[in-house]
Amino acid sequence: MRYRSIVLTSCVMLLVTSAAPAAEPAQSFPLAAPAGKDSNARQAAPPGAVNQGPFDDAKWKYGNAFNAPAGAKIWNPAKLKLMQGGKLVGGTVQNVSDPNVYCAMANAGYDFIWTEVQHAPGSWDSIWRAWRTCPHAGAVPGVRISYTDEREIQHALDGGALVLVVPTVDTVEEAREAVQWAYFPPLGRRSLGGGNAFDPAMWGSVPGGYRNTINDNLVLILMIETLAGLRNADEIANVPGVTAVFAASSDLGNFSGYRQGDPDYERAINIVHDAAIKAGKKLCGPWAWKDRPDFTCFQAQNEVAQIGRGARAELGDAHNTQAKPEVGPFAPK
Repeated sequence: MRYRSIVLTSCVMLLVTSAAPAAEPAQSFPLAAPAGKDSNARQAAPPGAVNQGPFDDAKWKYGNAFNAPAGAKIWNPAKLKLMQGGKLVGGTVQNVSDPNVYCAMANAGYDFIWTEVQHAPGSWDSIWRAWRTCPHAGAVPGVRISYTDEREIQHALDGGALVLVVPTVDTVEEAREAVQWAYFPPLGRRSLGGGNAFDPAMWGSVPGGYRNTINDNLVLILMIETLAGLRNADEIANVPGVTAVFAASSDLGNFSGYRQGDPDYERAINIVHDAAIKAGKKLCGPWAWKDRPDFTCFQAQNEVAQIGRGARAELGDAHNTQAKPEVGPFAPK
């Protein structure tokens, strides 16, 4: 009995010893400020620092920790297509509550998906869920946010958007703000956080790393939609970091009081055209303008329109040939 007790005790001790986690080695902080003492860091840099002398954020030399690797290639096909001179087309998705609908559009042949937020009720939670359901579909995730805002842009990009469309940009200050929140330092002020974008299943495992390469891969499109936007179009298009300007076909009519074909309307569109050409930026509009000179990126119709169009194409002569009862709710009115 005593022998069994000794064996049992030894086994328990062995089990406890085996299950105990190994202690993590203590971290060392050789350049840390001494405990409880003023290190004088504001006035003097530690040995080996690039930025010497009193701290001055205006003169700060940004480090190379987040540089893209030398020779890094573009991995966003939407950005690459624009750089190659192709016509970039985004299919619009308004209802993202069902990821299957989003993924059907993302695999329908578009270059990117124009996920609609400005004029649709979708939440960021449902948008993120749709994007991560089929991240490597043929069309990369894009979004038109509601307005120029840090929270909106941060949610869009942390969720994995590779094409960012900002509506109703009226001033050069708004354009600069959009760039600030869209790009990581040193070009912008995007905060480094988490989200879909950093997941290896999305962009976390791209060559060179997401944080280090996304600034070169993002497509940023600013929409000019108002008379104020037209007044400032040249300055808006000239802001570094802006990939393209979008001549908003509906709202430029809405804000000008004219329709397509009217000389005053066409003048408004041409002002946006000229701003893009002078700044060396891409010019965007509705897909109906695919043959309009110098337009190279487009918004196509939404999922509802495409269902109808697909049905007409499939049915041909059988489209809308339902029987017409003489009575009941289906009888001709």
